[in-house]
Amino acid sequence: MRKFLPVILLLSVLWGCTGPAQEKKQNLDFSSGQISQVINKMTDIMVNDVTNPPLASRFFSYATLAGYEVVSQNDSSYQSMHGILKKYPQIARPKDVTGYSTELAAVLAMMETARKMQPSGVLLDTLKTRFLDSCRREGLAEEVITASLKYAQSVSKEILAYAKADKYNRISNYPRYTPKEGEGNWYPTPPAYFAPVEPYFSTVRSFTLDTCTQFKPVPPVAFSTNKKSEFFQLLQQNYYVSTHLTKEQEQIAAFWDCNPFALQDNGHLQAGLKKISPGAHWLGITGIVCKQAKADFRKSMKVHMLVSVALMDGFISCWDEKFRSNRIRPETAIRKYIDPSYKPMLQTPPFPEYLSGHSTISAASAVILSYYFGDQFQYVDTVEERFGLPGRKFNSFQEAAIEAGLSRFYGGIHFMDAIDNGRKQGLEVGEWVLRKVEGAPQVLASVQKKK
Repeated sequence: MRKFLPVILLLSVLWGCTGPAQEKKQNLDFSSGQISQVINKMTDIMVNDVTNPPLASRFFSYATLAGYEVVSQNDSSYQSMHGILKKYPQIARPKDVTGYSTELAAVLAMMETARKMQPSGVLLDTLKTRFLDSCRREGLAEEVITASLKYAQSVSKEILAYAKADKYNRISNYPRYTPKEGEGNWYPTPPAYFAPVEPYFSTVRSFTLDTCTQFKPVPPVAFSTNKKSEFFQLLQQNYYVSTHLTKEQEQIAAFWDCNPFALQDNGHLQAGLKKISPGAHWLGITGIVCKQAKADFRKSMKVHMLVSVALMDGFISCWDEKFRSNRIRPETAIRKYIDPSYKPMLQTPPFPEYLSGHSTISAASAVILSYYFGDQFQYVDTVEERFGLPGRKFNSFQEAAIEAGLSRFYGGIHFMDAIDNGRKQGLEVGEWVLRKVEGAPQVLASVQKKK
């Protein structure tokens, strides 16, 4: 018996060192942080691809819809968008997939959708690999990862088919847009004189709007070279303020610049500046707020989706007006009628002036966030810190939206009526989106519709 004792002792030591095999987990604790990781990577790719603002909203909306679809299929407290969003399909949960993680499948569905839609979407593969490796290190079972990925791919396929049917792919078949001649009309601006961006975006299927003209604004102030006219007063106001900015106004203009077309002229070379789109900025705010409010993953997924939907419908509404009114930009008018050497602080983006797109989508986003987190939610917007700009503190989402609009006036790229009426349109779009989704008849009852 003694000769077996050393063997028994050795086995005991080895067992004590290794212990039983670690039990694999069937799920992990997910948060809004994982959603933000995907949004941030999508944003980086958009910066790389110089994705225009309306198109960026389209990418964000379908990616977040894919993630939300997974959530709604697995939690009855979150309704499907079938029957709510225009022509949204009834997507069945794949019957041959079991043992998945709902949250993991939702994140992967976002990645799979964005990967197929964005021109350089393959760059998402690095994030996907790192993300799944982190899940494995946390002990998530391999079979759960496999099942979740299969689920995500199934949902993403349906969402991509839905996206393909929105008519965006028909835009390339339309005639090339030519700027209209005549005083008071928009014309490309320096330094690059880019062609107009997305002149046919209003033909794309919206998510909630009855028509692209549903929230058609009042016409812009009529163009006139008469120095006593209302237009010329707007022009002089813009010229004076944009050339006498305070330090605070400069900071506001820079913080909300969000112009992916900005160029830096270095003599013989024009280099693109790294800037995100307005929609990416507001989705960055959404991530900050979800984290601060400790919103769980599923609520965060819904809020990101609805902000994205409001962005898309806001851009459709705004772009419909831009290419109808086709109004001249302040930079062009000031150089022609006041000061030939004028140069605004911000570079003028390549599309007509009226309405202000940033004013529209900022107001719409603020409505969504106010509904879910309250009218007086205080937060620090750090979205632009990675681009070298310090964070800014806000006492409410509407305060931020108003500042975003004013930034375009300070920057010299918009007239005040475009900002005021853009904000009005955005409030209407945001309220409409919530009315369609939540059935709330007066979601803005406690939100001041101030300028």
